[in-house]
Amino acid sequence: MAQAPATSKPHRFAMRLAARLGLTNLILRLQPVESEIAALELRAEAAHVLPRARKQVTFLIPLVGPHHVGDWEGVVERLNATLQCLLAQDNPNWQAVICCQERPALPDDPRIHYLPFDDPEPGNDKWRKLAALCDALPKVAQLPGYVMSFDADDLLRQGVVGEMLTRQAPGGYLVEAGYVMDAATGVIALADRPTLSEPLRKPFWKLCGSCAAVAYDPALPGNDAFLRAMTAHEHRMFPYLADLAGHRLAPLGKPAVLYVLNHGENFGARRGRVSFKTRFVERFQIEDPDALAEIAEGFPQP
Repeated sequence: MAQAPATSKPHRFAMRLAARLGLTNLILRLQPVESEIAALELRAEAAHVLPRARKQVTFLIPLVGPHHVGDWEGVVERLNATLQCLLAQDNPNWQAVICCQERPALPDDPRIHYLPFDDPEPGNDKWRKLAALCDALPKVAQLPGYVMSFDADDLLRQGVVGEMLTRQAPGGYLVEAGYVMDAATGVIALADRPTLSEPLRKPFWKLCGSCAAVAYDPALPGNDAFLRAMTAHEHRMFPYLADLAGHRLAPLGKPAVLYVLNHGENFGARRGRVSFKTRFVERFQIEDPDALAEIAEGFPQP
């Protein structure tokens, strides 16, 4: 199972418009792909249901198998740094599911679950693991809440779970602002929407897959199919597909996630795709001591 290709921007614009106006014939002429069909089916299903209070955030974490990496101990160490960020949240209403061929050493906490993965198909299995995680949701996420696919080497800011469950955004949340750190140099940059003074800056969701927490209700069966189809795509498709499903994502209030590059086992590095992100960090480096102190307070040291 390979990553599903993104649809074109003109196609996405037309699909959004057709969905908002209820133009069924136009939607059919546009030949929606599997993820768009799942989004539209969830949109129709949710239109007749009153949203329930969101009580829990579920993090879906696909973990690279030991046979694909050169430093398994380092991979597990970074995973545990990710999990420590969850354990440090001031709102305890979260859970995390880790999917991998081999069970890593995990903190002893009932909110942390391991999902075995035994698919023998060769090659990159990240999207097959995400599909397995989504298939497990009916058993794991039995309360209405939010579901967020999360990379096993990213870090969540203290207080994000509390913000999500306090604000109760009806569609979910998008990480527009976040940090990118080059582990080789220790330099940290802010990723956020471009401004007049920073016209080339990129929002975080265009750089990192740990960027979207989508509203989830186990009473709506279409949730599972939608999340499975959405996470088969590259993360730049997440806001569009959520919007198409009627789950418009609200930006979180503060930079919510820290993405660490160049630690040696990044997924992007295995595909040769981190160089432009390294240049991004160099270009948008944070130098202000107070800002760096605030980052250190919000995230454990990677």
